[in-house]
Amino acid sequence: MDLSNLKPAEGSVKNQGKRIGRGQGSGKGGTATRGHKGAKSRSGYSKKLGFEGGQMPLQRRVPKFGFTNINRVEYQGVNLDTLQQLVDDKKIKETVDFETLFANRLVGKNDLVKILGRGELKAKLKVSAHKFTASAKAAIEAAGGEAITL
Repeated sequence: MDLSNLKPAEGSVKNQGKRIGRGQGSGKGGTATRGHKGAKSRSGYSKKLGFEGGQMPLQRRVPKFGFTNINRVEYQGVNLDTLQQLVDDKKIKETVDFETLFANRLVGKNDLVKILGRGELKAKLKVSAHKFTASAKAAIEAAGGEAITL
């Protein structure tokens, strides 16, 4: 050990960082490294989302189009192959209602359910839902089950 490799103990010296805006004597007083004038020099400044330096933002340059139908009813679709998979996994026996679909995380608690016709159904099921497609209803009845509209 000699003078060239002396160093203080670990954690004993902390680099405090610049103390900004603490008077002229510090050399960092006055504008406190913010430059002169402009929004960024002011207190409380925060750049708004999508701000482009005063240029008309893209969000406002692009025209609006279309409309949203406030009376639209959204249904959560559940396909026949999904129901068949639940039967194969022994998660459902002979009845499928909203509670069983919710318990198996296929629908949310406020969803309306529509049974769709993808895949084939081999099991005899008593399915109750808010809506059925024609093909799904036909496939359920062909398998010997029944489709009950809520």
